[in-house]
Amino acid sequence: QVQLVESGGGLVQAGGSLRLSCAASGRTFSFYAMGWFRQAPGKERELVAAVSWSGGSTYYTDSVKGRFTISRDNAKNTVILQMNSLKPEDTAVYYCAARVGWAPSANEYDYWGQGTQVTVSS
Repeated sequence: QVQLVESGGGLVQAGGSLRLSCAASGRTFSFYAMGWFRQAPGKERELVAAVSWSGGSTYYTDSVKGRFTISRDNAKNTVILQMNSLKPEDTAVYYCAARVGWAPSANEYDYWGQGTQVTVSS
């Protein structure tokens, strides 16, 4: 079992930045690939970014490439999503998730956090 808690969401103007953190507890964090998902009102949940257990491999959905960066610190059991050049269309609830095995664009994850709201005003 892995428990995930997100933080760092908030309200920001377009063009601004936010840094989301996900703190993990429970089973060995470094066993898991980690992902950040988002869900906007009326839309399906989508995978935004993912990072392999070692941090050596990453995945980004096309709409955030060049603006978002995912990283992890296995010593601190945390995964970070740095979001720059934010756009109103980035507004959503952002979720941290963990899965066994690295599958870059997979949507099937085993553990989920409760989510944190990100709102980007125009």
